[in-house]
Amino acid sequence: MSFFSIPLLRCLFVKFLKSELSSLVGFAVFAAFTLAGDALKPSAVGLGTSLVFLAIIFAAVLWCAFSVVRHAEGLATLLGEPYGTLILTLSVIGIEVALIVALMLSGEAAPTAARDTMLSVVMIVLNGLIGLCLLVGGLRHRNQVYNLEGAHAFLSVLVPLAVFALVLPSFTWSAPGGELSTLQAGFEVIMSIILYGVFLAIQTVTHSDIFRQPDTEGDDHGHHGGTTRSIPFHVLGLFCALIPIILMSKKLALYVEFGIDGLGAPLALTGFIVAALVLMPEGLSALQAAREDKLQRAVNICLGSAVATIGLTVPAVVGVSLFTGHTIELGLRPADMVLLVLTLFVSLITFGSRTTNYLMGTVHIILFAAYIMIIFDLS
Repeated sequence: MSFFSIPLLRCLFVKFLKSELSSLVGFAVFAAFTLAGDALKPSAVGLGTSLVFLAIIFAAVLWCAFSVVRHAEGLATLLGEPYGTLILTLSVIGIEVALIVALMLSGEAAPTAARDTMLSVVMIVLNGLIGLCLLVGGLRHRNQVYNLEGAHAFLSVLVPLAVFALVLPSFTWSAPGGELSTLQAGFEVIMSIILYGVFLAIQTVTHSDIFRQPDTEGDDHGHHGGTTRSIPFHVLGLFCALIPIILMSKKLALYVEFGIDGLGAPLALTGFIVAALVLMPEGLSALQAAREDKLQRAVNICLGSAVATIGLTVPAVVGVSLFTGHTIELGLRPADMVLLVLTLFVSLITFGSRTTNYLMGTVHIILFAAYIMIIFDLS
C-alpha cells in the first residue's frame, strides 16, 4: 500500500509546488530582503539599485497577484456568478488595503496615500478598464448586452460612496483641508459598511440574478480557462498567494516612495502605481470576458472593484488612522474632483441603456488620458 501511496503523494506534492511557484518565490523574496536588513534599505543602496530592487519586488508581488486571480477564477468556476466575481474582487481589494496601509505607515506620502490610491483605482476601473472593455468588445462584437439592473445597482452605491469619501471632506469646516473630523470619520465608516453590506445582500442573496449575463441560461461557468480543482485547494492556494503580498507590501512601499522622490515624479504617481499593480490581473480577466462577449462579467469585475475599493478601503484606512494616530486626507483637489464627478456622470450615461458600443469606450479612454495628464500637470 505504501509503495503506491508514497510515490503518489510525492507526485502530488511536486505538482502543487510547481503550480504554486509564484507563492514560493514571493516568500523567498520577502525572506531575502528581511534577512539582509538595513543593508538593502533604499537610503543605503542609492537610487539606481533601489529601482532594481523595486522592479524585483514589484515583479514578485505581481506574480503572486496573478496567482490570487487564478485561484479566485477557479472558485468562480466552481461557485458560479456572482459569487466568483465577488471572491475575485474581495481578494484584490485585500491586496490594495495592505499596500495602502503600508504606504500610510511610511514616508511623506502617508496623509494622501489612501486618497490617491482610491482615486486611481476608480479612474483606472471606470475609465481605463471600462473603456478598453467597451472598445475591444465593441470592435469585435459591435453591440454588446449586459444586465442593466446590475449596473444600476453598482452605480447607485458607487456614486454616494465616492462623493461622501472623496468630495465632501474638501467642503467641510470641521477639519482642515481634506482631513476628517472625528464625527466625519465615524460617519464614513458606518455609512460605508452599511451601504456595502446591503449591496452584498442584494448581490449574493436576494437579487443575484441581476448580476448574470441576460442572454445565457443559468450561471456562467465557462469563464475560467485554467485547470479547476477542489474548493479547498483553491482557497489554500489563494491564501498562500495573498500572504507574501501582504508581507512584501511594506518593503514595496519604501522603494516606491524612495524612487518617486529620487526621480522627482509627482507624489500622486505612488497611488497610481499601487492601483495599477493591484488591478492588472483583474483587468486582464475583465478584458478577456469582454473579448468573449461576456460583458456582464467584465461589468461585475470593473464596477465591483470600484465599489469595493471605497466601501472597504475607507473603513480600513480610517480605522488604522484612529488606531495609530496617523493623519489621512481624503478630500480631493479641485481638478481631481472635477474629473471624478465627470467620470461618474459619463458612467451613468454609458450604463443607461442595455447595449454598448466602442464609442462609449473611446470616451472613457479619453477621460483616463485626461486623468494621467492631471497627475503630471499638478505636480
